[in-house]
Amino acid sequence: MKLYYAQGTCSLAIRILIHEIGIQCEYEAVNLKTKQTETDMDFFKINPKGSVPVLQLDNKEILTENAVIHQYLADKNNATQLLPALGDFNRYHVLEWLNFISTDIHKGFGPFFNPNIPDAIKENIFKPILKNKLALIDTHLKTHKFLIGEHVTLPDGYLYVTLRWANAIKMEIEGWPNLARYFNDMQHRKAVQEALKEEGLA
Repeated sequence: MKLYYAQGTCSLAIRILIHEIGIQCEYEAVNLKTKQTETDMDFFKINPKGSVPVLQLDNKEILTENAVIHQYLADKNNATQLLPALGDFNRYHVLEWLNFISTDIHKGFGPFFNPNIPDAIKENIFKPILKNKLALIDTHLKTHKFLIGEHVTLPDGYLYVTLRWANAIKMEIEGWPNLARYFNDMQHRKAVQEALKEEGLA
């Protein structure tokens, strides 16, 4: 199994998950500007979308899309502590949060890394929308240690990665005390520390 990744991007969430489950994986970096991998492969031949993460299975099957790779790895490895089994309704709450992080929070950060969008639009339109969504999570975390309760599930690593981007756009999460506490808790998890060290982000 191999994960194609780019340093500090959303693919970091998959690396964290791999460490949470405790499975072996190879890693190959991708230059998202040139669309070349570190072994000089044309990344478009691996993923025509040109984006990470990409998980290549041992049978050479390719999986893309963060939320799908999360679900596959949890199901494949019977990681029911991270994604409850079929028949447990909490499974759908985990997937509910996983999709919210993917579609609302991750995509909410996207405009800030797009050089073609004027700064005024980023500040006056996109930032208030993102702040409202982070405030919603902050309120939720008043009564939850992690997104689903007292233990980490699939969306937690993904949320942690997106919160790392807040500093890059000068959005201090200290303004949301529950998010700040949550970020600190996630930051000190062994799986997170191992993933950060491997990507040179520790």
